[in-house]
Amino acid sequence: MRDILVKEVMVSISDYPCVDEDSTLGEAVVAMDNAPQVVGRGLFPPRAVLVLDKRGSFLGKIGYLDLLQSLEPRYGELEAPIAPSNFTPEFIRSQLRKLDLWQKPLENMCQKAAKIRVRDIVPKLKDAEIIEEGATLDEAIHRMIIEKLQSLLVRKGGEFVGILRLVDVVERIRNMIKACELPTP
Repeated sequence: MRDILVKEVMVSISDYPCVDEDSTLGEAVVAMDNAPQVVGRGLFPPRAVLVLDKRGSFLGKIGYLDLLQSLEPRYGELEAPIAPSNFTPEFIRSQLRKLDLWQKPLENMCQKAAKIRVRDIVPKLKDAEIIEEGATLDEAIHRMIIEKLQSLLVRKGGEFVGILRLVDVVERIRNMIKACELPTP
């Protein structure tokens, strides 16, 4: 079997919702819903929006967790960084109480979404989140598992050309398994 390349599974940036850095969180949410190119091609709906600077250069992406965290900005005050870890339920509850988190996060949500600028919440892009379009799907899967990533941003040379999403990778693998002649137990 030949190697499957990242570019064969990725979603092109031109098919993905994009907003400029001056857009509001509300505009970013609407952009996620207005991605008919992706849904129309039978792909899963986007779970992120790509952010571009004033020149149209790629800055990063805002996903579901970034959206939620932006509605409760006091997460920046946590004693430990927000990262996958072995936090105990007791520690999580203590932080929730100590910082008074999520007491009324959804109150005035529309006003918050209209004021928050995506440039202020887009996470800084990390090298581990970037992969070249000519890389193999094996390498991409390995990186997603090791780094616990939901997606990788795909680059061709120095330019971002797409996004490789875990949901599309898993769907490709599922289809490959279903096409196999599986032995019966």
